[in-house]
Amino acid sequence: MTFPRLAILALVLVAGCSPASQNAAPAGVSVVATTSTLASLAAAVTGDPARVRSLVPLGASPEDYQPAPADIEAIHDADVLVENGANLEGWLQSDLDNAKNTKLIAVVCAQGLPVVDENPHLWMDPQYARVYVRKIRNALIKADPVHARTYRGNAAIYDTRLRELVARTQRKIDTIPPAQRTMIIFHNAFFYYNRRFGLRTVGVVELHPGTDPSPDHIAEIIGLARRYHVRAVFAEPEYSPKLIAALGQSAGITTVDDLYDDSVGTDPKVNNYIGMIDYDTDTIVNALK
Repeated sequence: MTFPRLAILALVLVAGCSPASQNAAPAGVSVVATTSTLASLAAAVTGDPARVRSLVPLGASPEDYQPAPADIEAIHDADVLVENGANLEGWLQSDLDNAKNTKLIAVVCAQGLPVVDENPHLWMDPQYARVYVRKIRNALIKADPVHARTYRGNAAIYDTRLRELVARTQRKIDTIPPAQRTMIIFHNAFFYYNRRFGLRTVGVVELHPGTDPSPDHIAEIIGLARRYHVRAVFAEPEYSPKLIAALGQSAGITTVDDLYDDSVGTDPKVNNYIGMIDYDTDTIVNALK
């Protein structure tokens, strides 16, 4: 009767040391991210998307989000909070005050990075996303040091994928003729992406989040499109398709209304950060070529 017990014990020990188990998600660690994009980065490090919750729903803008009572409860119960910072989440501080979570470890991803003209969308540059992932990894290790090896391993694997994403994106953008690498965008979320990969933004339709452009500003955008021979105007799904179509028709250029930045999407192609950047890149390249 002794041998079967030893054999079973040996099998358990071997299973526990297998490579597949090293990156398994630890039980019990709860992570709250302010946006679905940040939640995607956090899930890559935890190894389990089910342990990461986004406060801002899919498709909603974090810049004019109105918090719900359930958000306070989620923050109260969380071990780690992942926020962007750089004034993206102006609504967050009141939630933190009301949650009264003294054990919460908060990581401000954009802190210490070069924010330009108060533009908070640094994650759209995958090189900055690599910094975000390292900060998330460190916060998880601090909250749950027992599983530090898991977090380090997952973060290292994902960092390799992000480096591959940078190289892949640049190769795609390089196929656009240089004279055609100009964009008009509704929401100024692509500044860091464009700066990284060699695109130029010549006009932004939405000057203030949640505010419709004035007729004078629309006329100015149309003039910029003609002056710089812009081939397309780009927007996200949450913007009015009628306004996008009207602008494109007036300027005589193509309209694209399905880029992703503040939020990932529900389609499997764009339901995670890397898929989102790949999709955006393919969409931009097809429109500008």
